Amino acid sequence: MKVNGIIAEYNPFHNGHMYQLEESRRLTGADYTVVVMSGNFVQRGAPALVNKHLRAEMALRCGADLVLELPVLYAASSSEYFAAGAVALLDKLGAVTHLCFGSECGDAGQLRQIAAFLADEPEEYRDSLKELLKQGFSYPDARARALSGLADARASVCGKATARISCGRPLPRNCASILSSPNNILGIDYIKEITKRKSDMIPTTVMRTGAGYHDTMSAAESDLHSGFSAVEPSAHTSRTDAAAPACPAMPLASAYALRQALQDGQSPERLRPYMPEDAARLLESCLAGSRPLFADDFSDLLYYKLLTEQEKGYESYLDISADLSNRILGSLRGFTDFEAFCGLLKTKAFTHTRISRCLIHILLDIRKEDLILGRSVDYVPYARALGFRRSAEPLLKAIKANTDIPLLTKPAHWRKKLPPEAHRLFRQDILASDIYMGVAWAGSGRPAPNEFSTPLAIL
Repeated sequence: MKVNGIIAEYNPFHNGHMYQLEESRRLTGADYTVVVMSGNFVQRGAPALVNKHLRAEMALRCGADLVLELPVLYAASSSEYFAAGAVALLDKLGAVTHLCFGSECGDAGQLRQIAAFLADEPEEYRDSLKELLKQGFSYPDARARALSGLADARASVCGKATARISCGRPLPRNCASILSSPNNILGIDYIKEITKRKSDMIPTTVMRTGAGYHDTMSAAESDLHSGFSAVEPSAHTSRTDAAAPACPAMPLASAYALRQALQDGQSPERLRPYMPEDAARLLESCLAGSRPLFADDFSDLLYYKLLTEQEKGYESYLDISADLSNRILGSLRGFTDFEAFCGLLKTKAFTHTRISRCLIHILLDIRKEDLILGRSVDYVPYARALGFRRSAEPLLKAIKANTDIPLLTKPAHWRKKLPPEAHRLFRQDILASDIYMGVAWAGSGRPAPNEFSTPLAIL
């Protein structure tokens, strides 16, 4: 049995996600697809547009067979720990044969080269990275500069497109370009984790084309009106023997563009051309009776938490250094809302995304000790199902026969199903969802749904 693993947020699910599902299945010949999906908070440090149960149903109706929740400790963390948690979960199922992901470069070979180098972490790379961080560069920028500098220096001597340095690992000359794109970075971190775990999962990439990560809806509509089809098959995958299919016209807009359109007050119907029909229908139905959520919707809760914690400072929270804690304390009286506060705290070293993640960690009570706990249990000690297809029964049987972690389908059974060391991580997920749903249902006059009353999505 061949099983694809996909790591996603689906915030919201759009045509590009549908293409990745279909193309990954074609490239690998997979019988089933397992998706590890962020819950109600996502990796850039923000709430998801709509709740995780709805997004899981979107994925199932558009081709996924099983959707599992990535614990919030990793879902709202840096790309390194986001990847570590998600890859560990897929690997521990014991049934996933391929890890499939989108990338801007579409070349699994180049991503493998960088991942292998980072897994080794040679001394000259560590020294260069340390020096760049001292100069005030953010970690992502410092990493890209360190790798590019080493690749360029060596290649200028040997005159080759791929540089070999003292550790013997090759590096592409275009490291900086590769590391400037968010999906490339995630892909590298996925492959690095596969390598570190000595997993048998085969990394496979599908090239992202057309809509860029930060493209606006106006750019997507320009493509749509010109008749341009943004979807093209990748020329570089880990399966070179698979002939590329003819791609149907499929207008693309990035998830960022779709979220921005809703945040700007546009109707959900405007998103319909860029989403599969089932996903668009579910989104429109949800937003007919509620509203999409954005970071500023959590401003009051965050400000309250910041005020109540100011005597102790914030250094105990995940990813928050003493410098950032002091910066938060010094800027607290200038707080107006979540996003504006991120802008107030932003520096060359502290990017907007990093600050946003740190504030989410404070809001959700995610501390440095939690990551220590997570690493001590090999990141993920359980698999929480959000939904599945009935036709995937052979997949579920294969997982139950091969996994060494509990597969949790009924949250109410968590105390007897999960080992004691998993309780803290699971309670974190419950708290995150209760906070999210409380804000989502505020003003409705009805109690918010909770984890124990919301059924699985079963198709």
